[in-house]
Amino acid sequence: MLKKLFTISFLFLLYFNPSISNDLKIVYVDIDKVLSQSNAGKSITKQLENLNVNNIKKFKEKEKKIKNTENDLIKKKNVLSKEEFEKKVNNLQIDIKNFKKNINNSRIDLDQKRLEATSKILKILNPILADYSSKNSISLIIQKKNIVIGKSELDITSQILKVLNTKIKTVKLN
Repeated sequence: MLKKLFTISFLFLLYFNPSISNDLKIVYVDIDKVLSQSNAGKSITKQLENLNVNNIKKFKEKEKKIKNTENDLIKKKNVLSKEEFEKKVNNLQIDIKNFKKNINNSRIDLDQKRLEATSKILKILNPILADYSSKNSISLIIQKKNIVIGKSELDITSQILKVLNTKIKTVKLN
């Protein structure tokens, strides 16, 4: 909140300072839209969805095996000795614990891949923004999420999206 207030007050002071405001050209870009609608962003989304679907299939199979083991154990409860039954129950609990740990690790890995891929796009996007600002004599480019109200003519998202799509088509996940 403090950052937004500072940004707004800074822009307000720059805009109304007569010596600076004549030379100042401020635009904004919707980074989230660029990341989600660019070819590379769509590629990342599709790859992450495929990974997630594969993980879900894998974990459903493992869950089914654990359930079958649990049902078999319940059926054999009266047949097995108490010590042997407890040993099998402990093994089942360890399997369940490992299963939950694997699911959690899979989620963390998916999030990490999303962050790395987004970071790759942002590394390509920064020079594009710098080049665009120098070619068009732009003094300041602000993220749209930090703008309260702005003229739609100042939104350069579509131009940046076109340039990014020509620079990069896909991003490979690690």
